[in-house]
Amino acid sequence: MSANTTEISAELVKQLREQTGAGMMECKKALQESNGHISGAIEVLRKRGAASAAKKASREAREGIIASYIHMGGKVGVLVEINCETDFVAKNETFREFAKDITLHIAAANPTCVSRADVPAELISKEREITLAQLQQDPKNAKKPAEILEKIIEGKLDRFYQSICLLDQAFVKDPDLTISELLTKKIQEIGENIVIKRFVRFQVGETTTTHN
Repeated sequence: MSANTTEISAELVKQLREQTGAGMMECKKALQESNGHISGAIEVLRKRGAASAAKKASREAREGIIASYIHMGGKVGVLVEINCETDFVAKNETFREFAKDITLHIAAANPTCVSRADVPAELISKEREITLAQLQQDPKNAKKPAEILEKIIEGKLDRFYQSICLLDQAFVKDPDLTISELLTKKIQEIGENIVIKRFVRFQVGETTTTHN
């Protein structure tokens, strides 16, 4: 089985995350590239610098900026708070360009939360329930074992997260990168912990909610 079609279990991803501290999507991709081998995945993460970037994530980030963007002739507006460790980095052009890119992305992709941890448990439960009901209605699934159905549900939940979670979304300016991977690259490049803390997206005629 090729690297990008290897089935990766949630338990394996969790194990790699515990060992490296790297993000969920980075761990999953590394495991796929290494055909599910932990040691190979760790090497992939080290080459990318994701593991070292993850170590910086434990450091406190209390400086930063609030970036803004107005789009479509004033019909859409975005505010996002992005934190770093020092005021020096907060004034850094690379950091500010990253913040601008995030506002542009939020305006275009319309996420509803920053990360999977922000998704309410009842919403996940409801989505799982709907997906299971849809699968059970398809006669082709009648004889499939429960563990196979669970893998299908997990795959659909992954796509659900990618549609609503900022960090899971493909970056609009480079769809080969998720926002999480882009964040990791900037942490490596700048050398400080960076946190996308919260954002609000305004659209004329719609109710506005702060997402963090």
